[in-house]
Formats: sequence, C-alpha cells, structure tokens
Amino acid sequence: MKWIVLSIAVLMYVLVIVFQHKKVVFTSAAAILILLLATIVPNSIFVSDSVAEPFRFYAIQHAFLHLINWDVLMIYVGSMIIAAVFIYSQAPARIADTLVSASPSVGIAMVLLLAMTGIISIFVENVATVLVMAPIALALSKKLNFNPTYFLIGLAVMSNLEGTATLVGDPPSMIFAAFAEYTFNDFFFHQGNLSIFFFVQAGMIVGCLFFYAHFRKFREKIAMDPTPIISIVPPILLLAMIVGLAMISFLHLEFHFASGGWVFFLGILAVLWYKFIQRKSNAETKKMLVELDWETILFLVGIFVVVGAISETGLLQDFSEFLQRITGGKKLLGFILIIVVSIIISGFIDNVPYIIVMLPVANSLAQAMSLRPELYLFGLLIGSCLGGNLTPFGASANVVAMGILKKEGYPMEFKDWLKIGLPFTCLTTGAAVLFLWFVWN
Repeated sequence: MKWIVLSIAVLMYVLVIVFQHKKVVFTSAAAILILLLATIVPNSIFVSDSVAEPFRFYAIQHAFLHLINWDVLMIYVGSMIIAAVFIYSQAPARIADTLVSASPSVGIAMVLLLAMTGIISIFVENVATVLVMAPIALALSKKLNFNPTYFLIGLAVMSNLEGTATLVGDPPSMIFAAFAEYTFNDFFFHQGNLSIFFFVQAGMIVGCLFFYAHFRKFREKIAMDPTPIISIVPPILLLAMIVGLAMISFLHLEFHFASGGWVFFLGILAVLWYKFIQRKSNAETKKMLVELDWETILFLVGIFVVVGAISETGLLQDFSEFLQRITGGKKLLGFILIIVVSIIISGFIDNVPYIIVMLPVANSLAQAMSLRPELYLFGLLIGSCLGGNLTPFGASANVVAMGILKKEGYPMEFKDWLKIGLPFTCLTTGAAVLFLWFVWN
C-alpha cells in the first residue's frame, strides 16, 4: 500500500506540474482514490484506534476530522473576503497617492510603493495586491514616459516576499503555523528569539535597495491627486483581524479553531456590510464572493488528504532518513540543501503541496541531528515562498504582472524575467537566510 500511495502522489504531482490550470481536478481525484482504497481495505492507509471491528468508513471520517485543516481554511476564506472589501474601499490607492506626493523624488516614491505593496500583501492575497497597485504604477510610468517593466515585476516579487511574513500572509504561512502550532505572535517572536517576520524584512530591505539602484535616476518630484476612500469600515475590519489574532495568541485559548473562527466571523461581517450597508445587489455580492480564490481552497483540501496518506504510511519518515544519509549529519549542508531545493522547486511548481510534504521531513531531519527545528523549518518556509520569484510562473502574482505588461505592449520572455527575478531571488533569500542562520544556529 505504501508503494500504491507513493505512485498516486507522484502521478498527481506530475499532472499538477504539467497541467497547472487543472490542478484541482488532479488533487481531488487523488484524494478520492486514496479514500476509496482506504475504505475498501480498512486499516491499510489510515489505522483506526478501535480494537473492535474497524469502521468501514473510518478513512472518510479521519480525513474530515483530522487530515483537513479547517482552521487554515477558515483563516484563508475570511482573510480573502476582508482583503476584497479592503481593496473596494480604495484605501490602498489613497495611501499610495499620499506616498508619491510626499516623496522627495519619483525614484524614492517608486521604492516606497514597492515596499507598501509588500506591506499590504502581508494581509492581502498577493494577486489582489498586484491588481490594486498596478494601475498606480502604470499611471506613474505613463506620466514620466518610461518602461514599466521593472515596476510591475517589482510589485509581483515584493508581494510574494512579504506574504511570508505573518500567519495570514499566504497559504504556506498558514500551513506552517498549523504544523508548528504557531500563533500570530509567534511569527514575530518565538522562544525569546526573533522569528520569521524579521528575517523576511531583511530580505525586503535588500529588495528595496535592489530596485532603488534602478529607479534612483528618476529625480523629479510629482504630485498625485488623492483617491477618495469609499469607507473606513474595511480598514477597521482588517485592523480588527490583526489585533484579534494577536490577542488570541496572548490568551492561548484551548479552542482549536479560535483563530480561524475569528477571521471567518469578520469575513461574514464584511459580506453583510458590503451587501446591506453598501446596498449592493444580490448579483454584485455573489460576484464578489465568486471571484475569491476558491480554487486554492479546493486544492488545499485534496493536498491535505494525499499528504496525510503519505505521512501515515511512513513515506515521509523514509524521505527524512534518505536526506539524513545525503547530508551525513552536517548541519550547514542540510540547511543549504533545504533552501536551494526549495527555491528551485518553488520556482517551477506550486509551493503549497511542496511545503505540506516537506514540513514534517525538515522537522524530522532537524530532530535527527539534535537541532532546534526552527532552523530548518524557517529555512524551508523562506526558500519555498521567495523561490516563487525566480521564474515568471513561480507564483500567481508573477503571471498577473506578465499579463498586464503584455496588455500594455511590453511582452516578456522567460529569459527577460530571469534577468530581474534571478538576482532579486538570490539577494533577498540570501539576506533572509543569513539573518536566520545568525539568530537560530
């Protein structure tokens, strides 16, 4: 059965890589196939604790109650809704206009806009952040009559970078938090040490310097007409989400779904506000909800089940032992191997299934070497998230930026992206992991 599960998982990953636009179909089919096998042959994949005759539908019950992480899914759905109404409020555009007008030069304004894009993407889905900031970047580019390529790519890669910084930034961060039992506050400080947020900021500082080296030639100063804010309610909801998650972290509530329940509750309030206070029609409200990233939710459900099967059949432990033999117990070699492999793989495939598989592997590898697991777990998260900046299809935000550039008459090829993405990825990841090594080694 171990070999059957491995074959299903490998086939699923190959199909997801080759046909990325149908990834939900393949992950769902693989999950259903595994559950069918586990139901037909009880205790072959998921072993029941019952000493009595095994419950035939135990596999489905086990998947529903234990393998699918509902806390992560509720956080993701709730934060997507809050992000959607936050963008609708036009608050991000207003902040951007104020930054440009207050900056001493256009070059500095551009770098500040990229930094702001990153900060917004800490709490807002990366693609949505790029779509919000792109019109501002294009308007500024047209006003100064320069090629917007660097600017648009900057929006994508900075949003991908900062999405790693907090629990609500990106699905990989939520998955990491669920695995390591991290609270919102643990992303800032853990066991008395600096945590993920600060390592990502080291990368952001280097990223800003990277783009400033290109934009410093623009020394003019311009003023932007301030965009009117529709309502302050969405920014308040976003702030309530952040404060609420921080308080839940401090309180250490026993309720397992406290974080997900709070964010999901705020998401429901956001929908009600949009529908009744903003007086949107049923069609408009439905459109807002339908346009959320439901594909990733379904994708995660399938991946949770498949990776649960991989784990419970012992395949992850086998892989951990294999990596231990390769590294020979050398801490630095293991650290470099995890980061380099994560960057390369995430540059070409979705980092969600990769990080779900690799978290227990990295944890087992660290424990086998008698290391604090944070060193390898943080390295895995940073490498797999920042590695998406390497290629034009390493992250959804990159694909969106490429599409906008093509529409504006600046089409890009793979090698053109690589000229920016490769040095940016190497510099930002290098800064982040060097800081990580210094703190947690």
